[in-house]
Amino acid sequence: MLTLSELSKAYGGRTLFANVSLSVNREDRIGLVGPNGAGKSTLFAIMLGAETADSGQIDFQRGVTLGHLPQENAPVTDQTVLEIATAITPEMAGLQKRLKAFEAGHDHDSADFHEVQSRFEQLGGYGLDAKAKKMLTGLAFRETDFHRPSREMSGGWIMRAYLARLLVLEPDLLLLDEPTNHLDLEAMLWFQDYLKTYPGAILMISHDRDFLNQLITDIVEIRQTRLFRYRGNYDSFLEQREANEAQLLAAYKNQQREIARLQLFVDRFRAKNTKASQAQSKLKQIERMEKIEAPTGDEATIDFAFPQPQRSGLKVVTLENVRFAYDDNLIYSGLDFMAERGQRIVLVGPNGAGKSTLLKLLAGVLAPQAGERVLGHNVKDGYYSQYRVEMLHAGWTVLEEALATPQRVTETFVRTVLGSFLFRGDDVFKKISVLSGGEKSRLALVKLLLDPPNLLLMDEPTTHLDLASVDALLFALQQFEGTIIFISHDVYFIRELANHVIHVRDGRLTPYAGDYRYYLDKTAPLRAAEAAAKATAEQAQNRAPKPSQDRKEQKRVEAQQRQARSRELKDQKQLVHRLEKEIAHLEARQHELTAELEKPETYAAAGRALEINMEIKSVIGELKRLTAEWETAASKLAEMEG
Repeated sequence: MLTLSELSKAYGGRTLFANVSLSVNREDRIGLVGPNGAGKSTLFAIMLGAETADSGQIDFQRGVTLGHLPQENAPVTDQTVLEIATAITPEMAGLQKRLKAFEAGHDHDSADFHEVQSRFEQLGGYGLDAKAKKMLTGLAFRETDFHRPSREMSGGWIMRAYLARLLVLEPDLLLLDEPTNHLDLEAMLWFQDYLKTYPGAILMISHDRDFLNQLITDIVEIRQTRLFRYRGNYDSFLEQREANEAQLLAAYKNQQREIARLQLFVDRFRAKNTKASQAQSKLKQIERMEKIEAPTGDEATIDFAFPQPQRSGLKVVTLENVRFAYDDNLIYSGLDFMAERGQRIVLVGPNGAGKSTLLKLLAGVLAPQAGERVLGHNVKDGYYSQYRVEMLHAGWTVLEEALATPQRVTETFVRTVLGSFLFRGDDVFKKISVLSGGEKSRLALVKLLLDPPNLLLMDEPTTHLDLASVDALLFALQQFEGTIIFISHDVYFIRELANHVIHVRDGRLTPYAGDYRYYLDKTAPLRAAEAAAKATAEQAQNRAPKPSQDRKEQKRVEAQQRQARSRELKDQKQLVHRLEKEIAHLEARQHELTAELEKPETYAAAGRALEINMEIKSVIGELKRLTAEWETAASKLAEMEG
């Protein structure tokens, strides 16, 4: 489907990758990982033709369609949300614009109208609405949002509309760059479930470890200008890389000892006539060796710990009988809330439920319109906004921003802290306005670190951080002795940090005195009932007669439904067939590896037995996962055929 051959790219004398190759096949699920600045987004840009490589080539299989979701910068237009989601090609967008002009009375040529309408119908335009509405609903748009102009919405919601368009297009290869950045937890979980049965290939960049573990079957790591491919999900990749590096380090040390031994002989005897030829032979032996490079360890990552703050009283923050509304939109009325020392509370719930508003009320960023917010004894709060720009001054430099702290600190100390957050050398003189999303996130963390609170309020703290930096942040927060209240769509981050969950919905708070697993267990029956009710409503809606449809329109809709069912059945058969082929391939590989392990000569090659055992472990794990997928897929196919 896609092949990169000997690709190289450098910026300003810094090489991002050199002579790298990669192939992407149909139905591949590949996660592209590496530290911020390693070149992940640049590699995407080269694939899309937005940038050119310094050398190498890219080959696409004929007819392959690509779809791309960038991290940021969705264009703001006068299109409605539904128009964005259905404008899957330039021609379709043009036809939509013409039809809109006809409806508005700006064009009165009836012959032209029928031609445009016919072409729109020929391209399946009328069937796109239903598919687009399904995607938009899954991404948490309300029905009342479908016909709203996108210019009235935030950048995050516009990005969701473009994500819906990508899913409606259903390209052969999806290129997703941090696709969960603009999603809340519930929309992210819907999106994750949708991608599990996506019929095309997926190549994604994501900082969300659990998201990668749920979806990815291969990891490609950009590291020290090279690409390394690993079979398995992200957790499996970490295990394999650690084992590979241990083996590489052992091999490197063995070779260095051998070189030192040979060199010692050369140095001692090259001047003696009787030994000179032997010394020369050993020198050539050293030169002929294929040198093993020393493992260089991980790229630079954030290295910090929150200073332990002053101990607060037991009651940390309280909201009493609070009312808050945005104009006529009432969010909370009679709201009561209390957090105690040492709690790590995650706020969950559907988009628009008021989670960010609650966090801002607790932080004092928003003032209650009735009731009061009370901070406990010795409580000092710190707010880490989802929108970093709210906390930073665009015209200041990194150093100026960091120095603007209530604490008395020296420039030397501040530069040391900035260095641990990867702001080194002249980086501290960069203007805030030119920083990347990841750099703004790191600088916001620096400001918290320089004036540490004992009540930490964080809105999507992992957005724009790479995976290694998320792990560093998580480790620091786990050691933090203060109180944390946060919102996140990163399931791994939530599981590892939260010890209390509060579900926010319709202005009501439902507390769960346990971690995220406890919350899922307690709410499983409710979620199952809601899903069943939604499915029943959709079925009833699909069966309901449409009084306004004439017979021709009804036949067209019925034909589309038959085609959709036929496509679904075909896709399901292909999925079952693919899983069966993959399982057979893995079983054969397991047999080959076991046979090799039984051969005595295997143990004569240093490290080969360990390598085989590791691959067997990986194959068994993958077999277990694929078998479970096959059972689910085969059961669904049987139901569809029945």
